[in-house]
Amino acid sequence: MKTIRAANVKLKRAYEAPAAEDGTRILVDRLWPRGVSKKDAALSLWMKEIAPSAELRKWFGHDPDRWNEFRRRYASEINRNSHLFDQLRSLALEGPITLIYSAHDEIHNGAIVLRDVMLGSQHS
Repeated sequence: MKTIRAANVKLKRAYEAPAAEDGTRILVDRLWPRGVSKKDAALSLWMKEIAPSAELRKWFGHDPDRWNEFRRRYASEINRNSHLFDQLRSLALEGPITLIYSAHDEIHNGAIVLRDVMLGSQHS
C-alpha cells in the first residue's frame, strides 16, 4: 500500500476560513456544522458515512477519559468502511486534502483518528 505524505492530510475546524492550500476540503462529520453556510464551508465533499457512528459519538461524548477506547472503536469502524476509506486515501495520494470537522475539542475528535488511520499510525 502506498504511503500518504503527512503534509497531504490536514485538519481544520468548519468554523475556520477556507484557504487555497486546503486542497480538497472534505467534511467528515455526520451532522452539518451549526451556523455554517454551504458557501462558507467551501467543501469538495461531505463524507458523513466515514464519520463515527451515532452510537459511538454519543458514547464518547467528547470525554477525554474515553479517548483511547474511542480511537480503537472508531478505527475499527473505519476499517469496516473500506470503500470510503480507499476513496479518501486516493484523494490524499493525488494531492492535499483537508478533513473538516466541527468539534470544539481540537485534540479529541474523529478527524484526528481518521487522519491517524490514513497515515498508518492508528490500527484497530
